[in-house]
Amino acid sequence: MIDVCVIGGGMVGAATALGLAKAGYSVLIVENAMPAPFDSESEPDLRVSAINMASVNLLTELGAWSEIEAMRLHPYDSLAVWEMPTSKTVFNAKDIQAPCLGYFVENRILQLGIHQALACCDNVTWKQHVAVTSITLSDESSIQFSDGEAITCKWVIGADGGHSATRQLVGIGVTGWQYQQHAMGIKIKQSHSQSITWQQFTPTGPVAFLPLSDGYASLIWYHNAEHLQALKGVSPEVMKSRILDAFPDLGGDFDVLEWAAFPLVRQHANRYIDTHFALVGDAAHMINPLAGQGVNLGFKDVAELLKQCSKLGMTQRALAAYERSRKPQNLLMMSTMDVFYSVFSNAITPVKVIRNLGLSLADKAGPIKNQVLRYAMGY
Repeated sequence: MIDVCVIGGGMVGAATALGLAKAGYSVLIVENAMPAPFDSESEPDLRVSAINMASVNLLTELGAWSEIEAMRLHPYDSLAVWEMPTSKTVFNAKDIQAPCLGYFVENRILQLGIHQALACCDNVTWKQHVAVTSITLSDESSIQFSDGEAITCKWVIGADGGHSATRQLVGIGVTGWQYQQHAMGIKIKQSHSQSITWQQFTPTGPVAFLPLSDGYASLIWYHNAEHLQALKGVSPEVMKSRILDAFPDLGGDFDVLEWAAFPLVRQHANRYIDTHFALVGDAAHMINPLAGQGVNLGFKDVAELLKQCSKLGMTQRALAAYERSRKPQNLLMMSTMDVFYSVFSNAITPVKVIRNLGLSLADKAGPIKNQVLRYAMGY
């Protein structure tokens, strides 16, 4: 009988499986859609994540970061945040004697790097291109698949994303809502790469710049759904003119290559565990991407679950300790992002004055500013 079945082989699910396999457990990974192989000549994907140093440390310990580095990533050493240019706050890696603040990595490359590390584990098997149709949890849990096969295992991990079928089959509900604004990701190509990422708050929502390698970059544009939907079928030339109107100076000329909009959702599972079962990553929590913490919170789930299993073994006590640790921490981060989002979405003049004053003071805050930076890096 298999020790652990991890349903979902994405970034967080694969990292969970890798950690448990390295701890000596036999692991089955169920993944319906495997990533396309890496091609060094290809353009970067549209879907990119900001990976903080805590996540880098976890992936390094798991043996996956070297695989990711061998493909493609881009470090950033500065982060600027502002509404008015006179109230800009700039965080620099050199202020805390760090080589960089983090890395921008394509989601697919993160997934592929972890999969390559998994290939070195002889206690890992895969079941691909199937859906889970039923789960019965017990000391010997039973999982049935759409191809008619069934397996038994001791433990089940649900890591199949925000629309988790696993979570629904187990009967765990969620609370949350969809924000009024959507966000659009836009891939551009410049003549040179940059090492600073920034976010500006505007009356219609934040705009952000995420540098990638070889002069590529990703722009994030928050706006109402109707406005972004109207841009879906425009030409690259029209999109470029809209970007020039909505974004500050991007540091040179650029070409627009690809774009897509997505809704902003907050969602939190009512509980993270059940009998011989745990949720990790987006299956447990989805957060406003304002500060780029989504996948980093998922990797923190992985680190905590592995820590508790190392201390207590793969036991119900370990799962309970994992939930006690991660659920309130994730809720705090979600609520903090909501407060931040609400404050910077408010057009009332006194609120605008106070928040811009706050950004100006934050830039001169010294040790407090550096502590905020270390927290953003996951420390």
